[in-house]
Amino acid sequence: MKYFLDSAKLDEIKYAYENFGIDGVTTNPKHIKMSGKPFMQVVKEVSAWLKEAGLEGMDKFPVSFEINPHLDKWEEIVAAAKEVASYSPNYVIKIPCCEQGLIAAKKLEEEGIRTNVTLVFSASQAIPVAKLGAKFVSPFVGWKENSGDTSEYIYDIIDIYREYGYETEIIVAAVRNGRQIGDFAKMGADIVTCGLGVYKESFEHPFTTYGLQVFRDAWDGTAKE
Repeated sequence: MKYFLDSAKLDEIKYAYENFGIDGVTTNPKHIKMSGKPFMQVVKEVSAWLKEAGLEGMDKFPVSFEINPHLDKWEEIVAAAKEVASYSPNYVIKIPCCEQGLIAAKKLEEEGIRTNVTLVFSASQAIPVAKLGAKFVSPFVGWKENSGDTSEYIYDIIDIYREYGYETEIIVAAVRNGRQIGDFAKMGADIVTCGLGVYKESFEHPFTTYGLQVFRDAWDGTAKE
């Protein structure tokens, strides 16, 4: 399973790549806002870093950018997507799972611009995404669980994609903790994406901390010569 970082902060992206070996990045308008930079500045800066790091190429390090969510006609979505995609061969365009979004995704994929259909909350939404050949589908779990729903539909999507041989990769989005990361790996998801803090927390365990202290105490109480 691949790890993508959910962030638009270049310093976080660099840190996660250099130290944890993350496999890609996902962003959304909230992340852009949190970066404190204009949208196109982030697009350009990430593109420059990909070149500098020798990561150019969709197969090396895909980066998903979500375009203006106010666009509600497929023609507008396609035009905006083409502009962003022109800055890097790594860029994947995030498009909402709705009628106009799906039409736009199909048009873009036919022209060789890869898409990530996002805001997917049911198996029935995920099926047309795979049928049109999108690079990624992003079903959300955090918001579902926050509302008392479950994330079992992720298993349904994985099962359906396997049954029909769909090639669209499943990015489980809005992952909030290490338990979920383990659960989705066990289900067979292709990718999880979450914030840097979630990954850092998932690396830790209270028994690891406890055991390390036991070993430190033993080390300190043992003669070295």
